[in-house]
Amino acid sequence: MIKELGPGLRLTIVFTILLGLAYPALMTGISQLIFPDKANGSLVTVNGKVVGSSLIGQPFSKPEYFHPRPSSAGGGYDAGASSGSNLGPTSAKLLHGTTKMDDKNKEVADFDGISLRVVRYALDNGIPYESSMPLDAFKDDQGNLDNAKLIKAFNDEKSPLTFKPTASIPSDAVTASSSGLDPHISPANAEMQATRVANARGASAEQVKQLIAQNTEPANLGFLGEPGVNVLMLNIALDKQFPSSK
Repeated sequence: MIKELGPGLRLTIVFTILLGLAYPALMTGISQLIFPDKANGSLVTVNGKVVGSSLIGQPFSKPEYFHPRPSSAGGGYDAGASSGSNLGPTSAKLLHGTTKMDDKNKEVADFDGISLRVVRYALDNGIPYESSMPLDAFKDDQGNLDNAKLIKAFNDEKSPLTFKPTASIPSDAVTASSSGLDPHISPANAEMQATRVANARGASAEQVKQLIAQNTEPANLGFLGEPGVNVLMLNIALDKQFPSSK
């Protein structure tokens, strides 16, 4: 019995040392030597302060910044809960969203849905639209659009709200990536946001579009995937070239 267990035990110890200790230590050392920036998470530093990672998306919502893709990771852009919504293209929840009651028994948005994202994107970026009902009917007491009211209107079986922008909105502007952490948006998405950003920065749309072009990354190896714009890097470049007065 002992003779049979001996070789297995020795192999377990040897491979634990080789593959559990020596190999990881060797790879870590080589990584730190050859590409330390990537090995340490591709952290981005501005004025000596870490502001994020070029590999992980993060929320930007102010008008003077470019906005990322929507995120279903945790509560949104949660690097510890990377995931998509796992909803199919015919899902009513994905298309029109859902509501819920909060602690104060008030109906609020639970999942925003593509229809609501389209409304928000069009209004944020000054895109003309056609709506079956005036959007003023969905404002709260403070005069702001109420997400829950809009979601309920989109889900109304008898007379659903229809909303159609006159310009085609890039799909990545209203859909999340499978990880929920994609740091890139399409050049078309960035260009649709250019006028809003330019107005908030006191710059011209053409100047901002030139900055987009300078920060557009080509497809991997020239043919894998599509060109993309890293939102964090673009916003950093934006702050440098056109500092916001706000």
